Amino acid sequence: MRQPDVRKYLFDIQKACGLIGQFVAGKSLADYLQDIQLRSAVERQFEIVGEAVSQMLRTAPEMGSRFTSAPQIISFRNYLIHGYASVSNDVVWGIVEEDLPILARQVTDLLSEEEGDGDAE
Repeated sequence: MRQPDVRKYLFDIQKACGLIGQFVAGKSLADYLQDIQLRSAVERQFEIVGEAVSQMLRTAPEMGSRFTSAPQIISFRNYLIHGYASVSNDVVWGIVEEDLPILARQVTDLLSEEEGDGDAE
């Protein structure tokens, strides 16, 4: 079973989500737009999230059915890296506000399930 690999990727995603949350705590869209370091830090963590999801699915393709937003996360990572010249800060901020909390909860739930599965072995 490849469970340790899956957990590693889930932990990486969880850590990146947590860092984004720390970076944007108390910040507004206006703050985000004015702070290139903040934008760079947030985008980097989203790149890590997308790459971790991609690697996780290569290691454990069955996670695709459990990680429902995987294709969108990977596409967003590709957009940030390959479409860097046209990245919309409004879109990134929207994902921070709307999608990041959902992703963080989903990863926490998956880690809890993986932990429970590991205890049964």
